[in-house]
Amino acid sequence: MGSYNGEVGVPLTIFEAGYGTRYLVVEMGATGVGHIEYLASMVRPDIGVVLCVGTAHAGEFGGVENIAKAKGELVEALAPGGTAVLNADDIRVAAMAARAGSDVNVLYFTSSPEEAHGAKSALRAVDARTDALGRPVFTLRFPDGSEYPVESGLIGAHHTANLLAAGAAAYAAGVPAERIAAGLSGQKAASRWRMERTDRADGVTVINDAYNANPESMRAALRTLAELGRGRRTWAVLGEMLELGDASVTEHDAVGRYVVRLNISKLIVVGTGARAMHTGAVMEGSWGDESVFVETAADAERILAESLEPGDLVLFESSNGAALRYLGDRIALNAPSATSATPDSRPQHTSPDRSGEAGGML
Repeated sequence: MGSYNGEVGVPLTIFEAGYGTRYLVVEMGATGVGHIEYLASMVRPDIGVVLCVGTAHAGEFGGVENIAKAKGELVEALAPGGTAVLNADDIRVAAMAARAGSDVNVLYFTSSPEEAHGAKSALRAVDARTDALGRPVFTLRFPDGSEYPVESGLIGAHHTANLLAAGAAAYAAGVPAERIAAGLSGQKAASRWRMERTDRADGVTVINDAYNANPESMRAALRTLAELGRGRRTWAVLGEMLELGDASVTEHDAVGRYVVRLNISKLIVVGTGARAMHTGAVMEGSWGDESVFVETAADAERILAESLEPGDLVLFESSNGAALRYLGDRIALNAPSATSATPDSRPQHTSPDRSGEAGGML
Protein backbone atom coordinates (compact mmCIF):
# COMPACT_ATOMS: atom_id res chain seq x y z
CA MET A 1 0.00 0.00 0.00
CA GLY A 2 1.08 3.57 -0.47
CA SER A 3 -0.18 7.09 -0.90
CA TYR A 4 0.48 9.07 -4.07
CA ASN A 5 -1.31 12.27 -3.10
CA GLY A 6 1.66 14.44 -2.12
CA GLU A 7 4.42 16.46 -3.76
CA VAL A 8 6.22 13.28 -4.87
CA GLY A 9 3.26 11.01 -5.58
CA VAL A 10 1.23 13.46 -7.67
CA PRO A 11 4.00 14.01 -10.27
CA LEU A 12 4.61 10.25 -10.41
CA THR A 13 0.90 9.73 -11.11
CA ILE A 14 0.95 12.33 -13.88
CA PHE A 15 4.03 10.76 -15.50
CA GLU A 16 2.22 7.43 -15.75
CA ALA A 17 -0.35 8.92 -18.11
CA GLY A 18 0.22 8.00 -21.74
CA TYR A 19 -1.03 9.33 -25.05
CA GLY A 20 -4.03 7.01 -24.79
CA THR A 21 -5.11 8.35 -21.37
CA ARG A 22 -8.51 10.00 -21.66
CA TYR A 23 -9.17 10.68 -17.98
CA LEU A 24 -6.63 11.00 -15.19
CA VAL A 25 -7.92 10.99 -11.60
CA VAL A 26 -5.50 12.50 -9.09
CA GLU A 27 -5.92 12.62 -5.31
CA MET A 28 -4.41 15.65 -3.62
CA GLY A 29 -3.48 15.57 0.04
CA ALA A 30 -2.28 18.40 2.24
CA THR A 31 -0.93 19.10 5.69
CA GLY A 32 -1.13 22.86 5.44
CA VAL A 33 -2.48 25.86 3.56
CA GLY A 34 -0.92 26.24 0.12
CA HIS A 35 -0.16 22.56 -0.46
CA ILE A 36 -3.14 21.86 -2.74
CA GLU A 37 -2.52 25.11 -4.61
CA TYR A 38 1.00 23.84 -5.34
CA LEU A 39 -0.18 20.40 -6.46
CA ALA A 40 -2.96 21.86 -8.59
CA SER A 41 -0.43 24.04 -10.42
CA MET A 42 1.09 20.80 -11.72
CA VAL A 43 -2.17 19.01 -12.46
CA ARG A 44 -4.21 21.97 -13.81
CA PRO A 45 -7.49 20.09 -13.26
CA ASP A 46 -10.65 20.48 -15.31
CA ILE A 47 -12.85 18.89 -12.62
CA GLY A 48 -12.27 19.35 -8.89
CA VAL A 49 -14.10 17.29 -6.25
CA VAL A 50 -14.28 18.27 -2.58
CA LEU A 51 -15.98 15.71 -0.33
CA CYS A 52 -15.91 17.21 3.14
CA VAL A 53 -14.11 19.38 5.66
CA GLY A 54 -13.52 17.30 8.76
CA THR A 55 -11.22 17.49 11.75
CA ALA A 56 -8.56 15.03 10.54
CA HIS A 57 -5.11 16.70 10.76
CA ALA A 58 -6.62 19.72 12.49
CA GLY A 59 -3.54 19.84 14.71
CA GLU A 60 -1.24 20.20 11.72
CA PHE A 61 -3.43 22.76 9.95
CA GLY A 62 -4.10 24.86 13.01
CA GLY A 63 -7.89 24.38 12.97
CA VAL A 64 -10.81 23.32 10.81
CA GLU A 65 -11.13 26.68 9.07
CA ASN A 66 -7.61 26.30 7.73
CA ILE A 67 -8.54 22.86 6.42
CA ALA A 68 -11.45 24.46 4.54
CA LYS A 69 -9.14 27.17 3.22
CA ALA A 70 -6.67 24.57 1.96
CA LYS A 71 -9.23 22.31 0.30
CA GLY A 72 -10.86 25.27 -1.40
CA GLU A 73 -7.60 25.92 -3.22
CA LEU A 74 -8.63 23.16 -5.62
CA VAL A 75 -11.75 25.10 -6.61
CA GLU A 76 -9.70 28.23 -7.20
CA ALA A 77 -7.31 26.30 -9.43
CA LEU A 78 -9.92 25.00 -11.90
CA ALA A 79 -9.38 25.84 -15.55
CA PRO A 80 -11.87 28.04 -17.45
CA GLY A 81 -14.86 25.92 -18.40
CA GLY A 82 -14.05 23.46 -15.63
CA THR A 83 -16.43 22.12 -13.00
CA ALA A 84 -16.30 22.26 -9.21
CA VAL A 85 -18.05 19.21 -7.72
CA LEU A 86 -19.09 20.12 -4.17
CA ASN A 87 -20.85 18.40 -1.28
CA ALA A 88 -23.98 20.47 -0.61
CA ASP A 89 -24.49 18.66 2.71
CA ASP A 90 -21.25 20.10 4.15
CA ILE A 91 -21.73 23.83 4.69
CA ARG A 92 -17.99 24.59 4.47
CA VAL A 93 -17.69 22.72 1.18
CA ALA A 94 -20.85 24.29 -0.27
CA ALA A 95 -19.42 27.72 0.53
CA MET A 96 -16.46 27.01 -1.76
CA ALA A 97 -18.70 27.78 -4.74
CA ALA A 98 -17.93 31.45 -4.06
CA ARG A 99 -14.25 30.72 -4.68
CA ALA A 100 -14.86 29.37 -8.19
CA GLY A 101 -14.04 31.60 -11.14
CA SER A 102 -16.88 33.21 -13.07
CA ASP A 103 -16.22 30.83 -15.97
CA VAL A 104 -16.25 27.67 -13.78
CA ASN A 105 -19.37 25.53 -13.44
CA VAL A 106 -20.56 24.27 -10.04
CA LEU A 107 -22.18 20.84 -9.67
CA TYR A 108 -23.38 19.75 -6.22
CA PHE A 109 -24.12 16.33 -4.78
CA THR A 110 -26.45 15.78 -1.84
CA SER A 111 -28.49 13.26 0.13
CA SER A 112 -30.97 15.96 1.13
CA PRO A 113 -34.49 15.63 -0.30
CA GLU A 114 -34.64 19.41 -0.60
CA GLU A 115 -32.32 21.92 -2.21
CA ALA A 116 -29.42 21.95 0.24
CA HIS A 117 -27.60 25.29 0.54
CA GLY A 118 -29.18 26.49 -2.70
CA ALA A 119 -27.96 23.45 -4.66
CA LYS A 120 -30.14 23.59 -7.75
CA SER A 121 -27.80 21.70 -10.08
CA ALA A 122 -27.13 18.50 -8.19
CA LEU A 123 -26.85 14.76 -8.20
CA ARG A 124 -29.15 13.58 -5.47
CA ALA A 125 -29.53 10.34 -3.49
CA VAL A 126 -33.27 9.81 -3.09
CA ASP A 127 -34.63 7.46 -0.39
CA ALA A 128 -31.09 6.70 0.79
CA ARG A 129 -30.87 3.81 3.23
CA THR A 130 -28.78 0.72 4.02
CA ASP A 131 -29.71 -2.91 3.41
CA ALA A 132 -29.46 -5.81 5.85
CA LEU A 133 -25.69 -5.99 5.30
CA GLY A 134 -25.20 -2.26 5.92
CA ARG A 135 -24.66 -1.41 2.23
CA PRO A 136 -25.95 1.92 0.83
CA VAL A 137 -29.00 1.70 -1.41
CA PHE A 138 -30.64 4.70 -3.07
CA THR A 139 -32.16 6.14 -6.21
CA LEU A 140 -29.69 8.34 -8.07
CA ARG A 141 -31.39 11.42 -9.48
CA PHE A 142 -29.56 13.51 -12.07
CA PRO A 143 -29.98 17.25 -12.73
CA ASP A 144 -32.20 16.49 -15.74
CA GLY A 145 -34.60 14.54 -13.50
CA SER A 146 -33.68 11.06 -14.73
CA GLU A 147 -33.40 8.39 -12.02
CA TYR A 148 -31.56 5.07 -11.71
CA PRO A 149 -31.25 2.58 -8.80
CA VAL A 150 -27.89 2.15 -7.05
CA GLU A 151 -27.05 -0.81 -4.79
CA SER A 152 -23.52 -0.43 -3.46
CA GLY A 153 -21.11 -3.10 -2.27
CA LEU A 154 -19.61 -0.77 0.34
CA ILE A 155 -20.43 -0.96 4.05
CA GLY A 156 -21.86 2.06 5.90
CA ALA A 157 -24.35 4.81 5.16
CA HIS A 158 -21.52 7.37 5.07
CA HIS A 159 -20.43 5.92 1.71
CA THR A 160 -23.49 7.43 0.05
CA ALA A 161 -21.64 10.75 -0.13
CA ASN A 162 -18.57 9.05 -1.63
CA LEU A 163 -20.68 7.36 -4.29
CA LEU A 164 -22.43 10.62 -5.12
CA ALA A 165 -19.09 12.42 -5.43
CA ALA A 166 -17.78 9.80 -7.86
CA GLY A 167 -21.02 9.91 -9.83
CA ALA A 168 -20.99 13.71 -10.02
CA ALA A 169 -17.38 13.75 -11.26
CA ALA A 170 -18.25 11.24 -13.96
CA TYR A 171 -21.32 13.26 -14.93
CA ALA A 172 -19.21 16.40 -15.22
CA ALA A 173 -16.84 14.46 -17.50
CA GLY A 174 -19.71 13.56 -19.81
CA VAL A 175 -20.31 9.92 -18.85
CA PRO A 176 -23.93 8.87 -19.59
CA ALA A 177 -26.21 8.73 -16.51
CA GLU A 178 -27.19 5.08 -16.97
CA ARG A 179 -23.55 4.04 -17.16
CA ILE A 180 -22.71 6.01 -14.01
CA ALA A 181 -25.45 4.29 -11.98
CA ALA A 182 -24.37 0.88 -13.26
CA GLY A 183 -20.76 1.60 -12.36
CA LEU A 184 -21.62 2.67 -8.82
CA SER A 185 -23.77 -0.38 -8.16
CA GLY A 186 -21.85 -3.21 -6.52
CA GLN A 187 -18.73 -1.06 -6.36
CA LYS A 188 -16.07 -2.24 -3.90
CA ALA A 189 -12.69 -0.74 -3.10
CA ALA A 190 -9.25 -2.30 -3.46
CA SER A 191 -7.71 -0.68 -0.36
CA ARG A 192 -7.23 -2.75 2.75
CA TRP A 193 -8.36 -2.00 6.32
CA ARG A 194 -11.25 0.21 5.22
CA MET A 195 -14.45 -1.30 6.63
CA GLU A 196 -13.24 -4.80 5.72
CA ARG A 197 -15.81 -7.38 6.74
CA THR A 198 -14.84 -10.96 7.60
CA ASP A 199 -17.39 -13.56 8.69
CA ARG A 200 -15.56 -16.25 10.64
CA ALA A 201 -16.62 -19.88 10.51
CA ASP A 202 -17.54 -19.76 14.21
CA GLY A 203 -20.14 -17.02 13.65
CA VAL A 204 -18.05 -14.03 14.76
CA THR A 205 -18.06 -11.08 12.34
CA VAL A 206 -15.09 -8.70 12.19
CA ILE A 207 -15.08 -5.22 10.61
CA ASN A 208 -11.53 -3.88 10.33
CA ASP A 209 -11.45 -0.12 9.73
CA ALA A 210 -8.24 0.60 11.62
CA TYR A 211 -6.31 2.65 9.08
CA ASN A 212 -7.15 6.35 8.91
CA ALA A 213 -9.37 7.38 11.80
CA ASN A 214 -10.69 10.81 12.73
CA PRO A 215 -13.72 11.87 14.81
CA GLU A 216 -16.06 11.85 11.79
CA SER A 217 -14.97 8.44 10.50
CA MET A 218 -15.08 6.99 14.03
CA ARG A 219 -18.70 8.07 14.45
CA ALA A 220 -19.62 6.80 10.99
CA ALA A 221 -18.07 3.39 11.69
CA LEU A 222 -19.73 3.19 15.12
CA ARG A 223 -23.13 4.00 13.61
CA THR A 224 -22.60 1.18 11.13
CA LEU A 225 -21.64 -1.16 13.99
CA ALA A 226 -24.82 -0.25 15.86
CA GLU A 227 -27.01 -0.71 12.77
CA LEU A 228 -25.50 -4.05 11.77
CA GLY A 229 -25.41 -5.24 15.36
CA ARG A 230 -29.11 -5.15 16.12
CA GLY A 231 -29.86 -8.38 17.93
CA ARG A 232 -26.15 -9.19 18.32
CA ARG A 233 -23.50 -8.42 20.91
CA THR A 234 -21.30 -5.61 19.58
CA TRP A 235 -17.67 -4.80 20.37
CA ALA A 236 -15.84 -1.56 19.57
CA VAL A 237 -12.05 -1.93 19.79
CA LEU A 238 -10.78 1.62 19.45
CA GLY A 239 -7.30 3.13 19.32
CA GLU A 240 -5.91 6.64 19.14
CA MET A 241 -6.91 9.22 16.55
CA LEU A 242 -3.69 11.01 15.70
CA GLU A 243 -2.95 14.60 14.65
CA LEU A 244 -5.89 16.22 16.47
CA GLY A 245 -3.71 18.75 18.26
CA ASP A 246 -5.14 20.54 21.29
CA ALA A 247 -8.57 18.97 20.65
CA SER A 248 -7.30 15.41 21.14
CA VAL A 249 -8.58 14.78 24.68
CA THR A 250 -11.94 16.42 23.98
CA GLU A 251 -12.47 14.49 20.76
CA HIS A 252 -11.49 11.13 22.27
CA ASP A 253 -13.77 11.77 25.25
CA ALA A 254 -16.66 12.57 22.89
CA VAL A 255 -16.19 9.33 20.94
CA GLY A 256 -16.32 7.31 24.17
CA ARG A 257 -19.59 9.00 25.12
CA TYR A 258 -20.93 8.33 21.61
CA VAL A 259 -20.26 4.61 22.02
CA VAL A 260 -22.50 4.56 25.12
CA ARG A 261 -25.25 6.55 23.40
CA LEU A 262 -25.28 4.03 20.55
CA ASN A 263 -25.68 1.23 23.10
CA ILE A 264 -22.61 -0.66 21.90
CA SER A 265 -22.27 -3.72 24.14
CA LYS A 266 -18.51 -3.66 24.81
CA LEU A 267 -15.80 -1.03 24.40
CA ILE A 268 -12.08 -1.82 24.52
CA VAL A 269 -9.86 1.28 24.39
CA VAL A 270 -6.25 0.57 23.42
CA GLY A 271 -3.27 2.82 24.18
CA THR A 272 -2.56 5.77 26.47
CA GLY A 273 -3.34 8.31 23.74
CA ALA A 274 -6.90 7.01 23.46
CA ARG A 275 -7.60 6.67 27.19
CA ALA A 276 -10.01 9.62 27.21
CA MET A 277 -12.43 7.43 25.23
CA HIS A 278 -12.70 5.09 28.20
CA THR A 279 -13.05 8.01 30.60
CA GLY A 280 -15.80 9.52 28.45
CA ALA A 281 -17.67 6.22 28.29
CA VAL A 282 -17.54 5.83 32.06
CA MET A 283 -18.70 9.39 32.61
CA GLU A 284 -21.55 8.88 30.14
CA GLY A 285 -22.86 5.92 32.09
CA SER A 286 -20.87 2.83 31.16
CA TRP A 287 -20.70 0.46 34.12
CA GLY A 288 -18.95 -2.74 35.16
CA ASP A 289 -16.85 -4.21 32.37
CA GLU A 290 -18.76 -2.59 29.51
CA SER A 291 -15.77 -0.32 28.91
CA VAL A 292 -12.18 -1.47 29.45
CA PHE A 293 -8.90 0.38 28.99
CA VAL A 294 -5.74 -1.57 28.08
CA GLU A 295 -2.24 -0.38 27.30
CA THR A 296 -1.43 -2.67 24.38
CA ALA A 297 -3.02 -4.56 21.49
CA ALA A 298 -1.81 -7.78 23.08
CA ASP A 299 -3.93 -7.02 26.15
CA ALA A 300 -6.96 -6.41 23.93
CA GLU A 301 -6.28 -9.63 22.05
CA ARG A 302 -6.33 -11.66 25.27
CA ILE A 303 -9.72 -10.22 26.22
CA LEU A 304 -11.18 -10.95 22.80
CA ALA A 305 -9.73 -14.47 22.66
CA GLU A 306 -11.34 -15.28 26.00
CA SER A 307 -14.66 -13.49 25.50
CA LEU A 308 -15.82 -13.58 21.88
CA GLU A 309 -18.81 -15.80 21.23
CA PRO A 310 -20.64 -16.93 18.07
CA GLY A 311 -22.81 -14.11 16.76
CA ASP A 312 -20.60 -11.31 18.11
CA LEU A 313 -19.79 -8.34 15.84
CA VAL A 314 -16.40 -6.64 16.37
CA LEU A 315 -15.23 -3.30 14.98
CA PHE A 316 -11.56 -2.25 14.96
CA GLU A 317 -10.98 1.48 14.45
CA SER A 318 -7.87 3.62 14.91
CA SER A 319 -5.39 5.77 13.07
CA ASN A 320 -2.75 4.02 11.02
CA GLY A 321 -0.04 4.71 13.60
CA ALA A 322 -1.93 2.86 16.34
CA ALA A 323 -1.56 -0.37 14.30
CA LEU A 324 -4.81 -1.98 15.44
CA ARG A 325 -5.35 -3.18 11.87
CA TYR A 326 -2.96 -6.07 12.50
CA LEU A 327 -4.90 -7.08 15.60
CA GLY A 328 -8.03 -6.93 13.47
CA ASP A 329 -6.39 -9.27 10.95
CA ARG A 330 -5.48 -11.79 13.65
CA ILE A 331 -8.96 -11.75 15.14
CA ALA A 332 -10.47 -12.10 11.65
CA LEU A 333 -8.26 -15.11 11.01
CA ASN A 334 -8.98 -16.43 14.51
CA ALA A 335 -5.22 -16.94 14.75
CA PRO A 336 -2.80 -16.37 17.68
CA SER A 337 -0.38 -13.46 17.45
CA ALA A 338 2.69 -15.72 17.43
CA THR A 339 1.79 -17.09 14.00
CA SER A 340 0.15 -14.27 12.08
CA ALA A 341 1.11 -10.84 13.38
CA THR A 342 2.82 -9.71 10.17
CA PRO A 343 1.73 -6.76 8.02
CA ASP A 344 1.47 -9.10 5.01
CA SER A 345 -1.15 -11.42 6.51
CA ARG A 346 -4.09 -10.95 4.18
CA PRO A 347 -7.32 -12.83 4.91
CA GLN A 348 -10.10 -12.76 2.36
CA HIS A 349 -12.44 -9.86 3.05
CA THR A 350 -15.13 -7.66 1.67
CA SER A 351 -13.18 -4.40 1.54
CA PRO A 352 -15.12 -1.16 1.09
CA ASP A 353 -13.20 2.07 1.03
CA ARG A 354 -13.72 5.56 2.24
CA SER A 355 -11.93 8.71 1.14
CA GLY A 356 -12.09 12.30 2.25
CA GLU A 357 -9.39 14.24 0.43
CA ALA A 358 -9.80 16.76 -2.32
CA GLY A 359 -9.38 15.29 -5.76
CA GLY A 360 -8.71 16.58 -9.24
CA MET A 361 -9.38 15.22 -12.69
CA LEU A 362 -7.56 16.15 -15.86
